[in-house]
Amino acid sequence: MDSHCHLDLLADSLSEDGYSSIDVDSELDAAAAVGITRVVQVGVDVASSQWSADLAAHRTDVLAMVAVHPNEAGVGTATEEALAEIDRLAAQPRVRGIGETGLDHFRTGADGWAMQEQSLRAHIDIAKRHGIALMIHTRDAYEDMLRVLDEEGAPGHTVLHCYSSDAETARRCLDRGLVLSFSGTVTFSNARATAQAAAITPLDQMLVETDAPFLTPTPFRGRLNAPYLTPYTIRALAELTGTDVATLCQRLTATAERVFGPWAPGPE
Repeated sequence: MDSHCHLDLLADSLSEDGYSSIDVDSELDAAAAVGITRVVQVGVDVASSQWSADLAAHRTDVLAMVAVHPNEAGVGTATEEALAEIDRLAAQPRVRGIGETGLDHFRTGADGWAMQEQSLRAHIDIAKRHGIALMIHTRDAYEDMLRVLDEEGAPGHTVLHCYSSDAETARRCLDRGLVLSFSGTVTFSNARATAQAAAITPLDQMLVETDAPFLTPTPFRGRLNAPYLTPYTIRALAELTGTDVATLCQRLTATAERVFGPWAPGPE
């Protein structure tokens, strides 16, 4: 599976006219053709969260996550009304997580950090009340992220999307029972620390993702990422963990089903 993608952004990138159902169907068909038959579509604001929930409601190969992204929260968009809508969407049966939320001290200046933290705490509460997963975006903020999780108590299934720190931080996260999701970054020659983190991650605490249309794996850096490129990251993870590809795929799927619940069968 691809445990984190933004098909809405990919569709917008592919079409000057914006979203087209043909674009999204084609991307999912291309993924299925290489064995990626399940995806998690992730919202970053109210509009994309609504879009994600609607797509998942109409496709058996898609589950959705809904949230206000930390960079959005950092400029004040995680309003009471926005969070109420995220809460409403979270009750839908094929919305299986709250994300991506979190902390980003790279793109958001210090004047927005308090709003990000307030938003993260609100999203943690929503995930707990609905009994669904939490997916966290963290950039240059792992210490504060872990502090907030320790203070609030992490939901039973908490995923660190696009894990990008080192092995030492990974061990601290893994000891807390968090799941680390790895993207095409692990295929980059300049991401050795992240590759080392992947190498020590137990398979029952590991997921794979594209973050499409971003973070395209080697050897296709420079083009748009999409779910059909997930196998390149899977092969890199297999090499890093010393696991054969078939076994790794089975274990990644089992972890995904534990975190997000079952998908209906995807396209053959």
